[in-house]
Order: sequence, then C-alpha cells, then structure tokens
Amino acid sequence: QVQVVESGGGLVQPGGSLRLSCTASGSMFSIYVMAWYRQAPGKQRERVARITRGGNRNYADSVKGRFTISRDNAKNTVYLQMNSLKPEDTAGYYCYAEWVGQGGYWGQGTQVTVSS
Repeated sequence: QVQVVESGGGLVQPGGSLRLSCTASGSMFSIYVMAWYRQAPGKQRERVARITRGGNRNYADSVKGRFTISRDNAKNTVYLQMNSLKPEDTAGYYCYAEWVGQGGYWGQGTQVTVSS
C-alpha cells in the first residue's frame, strides 16, 4: 500500500524557519518526482517546489531564495527548508510523490502558520 506522510509543520513567527519532511513508501518502483504544494483557505492549491530523481529543481516565484527543496533517494524522502517565513506562507502544505509507471500520490498535509 502506497503511503506519503508529511511532518514538520507548526507555528512560527515571521522571519523564522521550518523544515518539512515527507517520506513515501509502499511501491517497488522508483520515485521520479517529489514536490511540495500548499493551499491556503479560499485559494487554489499551488506548487511550491519540485525536484526530480536526478536533482533538477523548480520553485514558485514567491518562494525563490527563501525555500530549498532536497531529497534523499535512498530513503524516498523529500525535505522543504523554509526560511524568512512570511504570514502569506501560512497554508496547508502537501507532499506529492510520483512513481515511474504508477502515477502520483498525495500526503494528508501538514499545517504551517506564520504569525506573531
């Protein structure tokens, strides 16, 4: 059974940092893409960052220079280091993992709240 599990959310003051983690499991196939999305109340889900198995990275303009995505292929784990957090970064953050030949799966989400 495929599982995608996030951790690391919480409450942080503006200017602070958080590190999110996501581990995918349950498939014999390799994971091609792992990504982080976020969704704030009343807004559409947007992609924050994406990383391929080979290490190619893409970021939303709103987080460039502040967020860093990385992954450990041996552990099927992806990380999102978030620095200089702003109140507008407040959202539910969702991990997405796409296996070669099997499709993509979502995690259940972890809440990030940036507030003083």
